[in-house]
Amino acid sequence: MRLIGIDPGLQRTGWGVLAVEGSRLSHVGHGVLISDRKLPLAERLRQLYQALGDVLSQWQPVEAAVEETFVNKNPSSTLKLGQARGVLLLAPAMAGIPVSEYTPNLIKKSVVGTGHAQKAQVAMMVTTLLPAAGNVTDDAADALAVAICHAHLRRNQQIMAQVAKNEEKAGPNRRQGVGP
Repeated sequence: MRLIGIDPGLQRTGWGVLAVEGSRLSHVGHGVLISDRKLPLAERLRQLYQALGDVLSQWQPVEAAVEETFVNKNPSSTLKLGQARGVLLLAPAMAGIPVSEYTPNLIKKSVVGTGHAQKAQVAMMVTTLLPAAGNVTDDAADALAVAICHAHLRRNQQIMAQVAKNEEKAGPNRRQGVGP
């Protein structure tokens, strides 16, 4: 199964595609989408939407994960990032791809082990976990980190669902610790 991680930005949006087989992750592709600063906002958003649509068509992920927006000190920048993020959520949704969202701290904690990791630490762990990715830009490393986070949390959810299913099969006495 393939999944895509997206690190949203109006100027630079990172993306990274992973293949997931059980608990094994492998790098498939990554890159950065760039919008032209000289164009009006609506045109820049169209560029991002179209470019991400092309990536989705090329790599065919079945799930997507997007980093949630942090609130910047500059309200105008935060609004523009939110608009870009909306377009980047819409593109996979329009392609019928389910989208999950994760906070920056959860992504860092999932990949590095601490929610307050620096960008360099995230990039180092991404290249450690995905050596085939090679040298990646910060934006692409962040996107691959989003994908890794989604894969890990998705796997944990599957395990918990299986445990619940097994407990249900065992019956009420086993769940309460009664019986052999």
